Amino acid sequence: MTTAAPPTIIWFDQMRQAFALAKKGPLVNENPRVGCVLVTEDGVTVAEGFHRGAGHDHAEVDALTKLRAKGISAAGLTAVVSLEPCRHQGRTPPCAKTLVEAGISRVVYSVSDPGTESSSGATFLLENGVEVIGGVLADEGLDIIRHWHTATSLGRPFVTVKWAQSLDGRIAADDGTSQWITSPESRALVHVDRSQHGAIVVGTSTALIDDPSLTARTETGDLYPHQPHAVVIGIRDIPDTAQLHLHPAGVSHFRTHNVADVLADLSRRGIRSCYVEGGATLIGAFVRAGLVDEYHVTMGPMLVGGQKVAITEIGVSTLGDARHLDIADLFIIGGDIRVVARPAHHPPQLPKEA
Repeated sequence: MTTAAPPTIIWFDQMRQAFALAKKGPLVNENPRVGCVLVTEDGVTVAEGFHRGAGHDHAEVDALTKLRAKGISAAGLTAVVSLEPCRHQGRTPPCAKTLVEAGISRVVYSVSDPGTESSSGATFLLENGVEVIGGVLADEGLDIIRHWHTATSLGRPFVTVKWAQSLDGRIAADDGTSQWITSPESRALVHVDRSQHGAIVVGTSTALIDDPSLTARTETGDLYPHQPHAVVIGIRDIPDTAQLHLHPAGVSHFRTHNVADVLADLSRRGIRSCYVEGGATLIGAFVRAGLVDEYHVTMGPMLVGGQKVAITEIGVSTLGDARHLDIADLFIIGGDIRVVARPAHHPPQLPKEA
């Protein structure tokens, strides 16, 4: 068993240093972003490393390599790592074994590895005489690898649902006009979000009515280095002239209404996160199936009225069945209100009527 993390400021400071290193790695990748710092007994960092993506050295190995280049022995050092060191042999050797062989005496990590093959590194370390402290700043650590962690734990991509609406909850006027409910700053942030997901998903209605390109573009119109794979869900045909067919990362059309099957297929292709942009029926299908991990909702300061709502039937017929959410972030951008919410882990209990 790992020991509980003591409230020692050295580990908090060094762990946040490991988090900063982890964020240097690619967000969209089959492997998680991980950072590692090697620390002396008195808290001095002597080497650091991070994972640059699949096929590259893991963070622990990267740090040890830099340590050796300085001519310093790892014997007796503490490795502070943002993710539990792996135990399995993949394209690179198991990090837990590498740390033992290097002479590391203590490993401090933030998030436990949820993988069936890669987990149990802490157990291996303990069995080989290494002190292990787990769970240090685990919530902060999880935020860095949330997409990968969900995909690894649940066997499906992390799903973000996005929509923009007026303050009274409409995504368009009754005549269909919707440009622009939100500000240029909000729309630019959407493109950043697109660039941080493996796939961008729309329904056939959105594809046919809006003819979107579904690319991730900078404010100057250039393409971001990473482009999400374009996905359309629905049984209607998409014409050959649609902009989607020019997408630089390719397009897949799933002629189904079963969103779980779509996620399973995308997972088999190595896609670990999806950004669902609509329309209302498709968003409702994801919510109804319990397959949404995060909501990005932007509200423009206007009132529209009418029937064009952001989301349709989600299986709620009474308030007691409502899908409760936790607000993860809320801020003002370009005069709009931006809300990031996640399914509540502990929904509130509604009082019973007298």
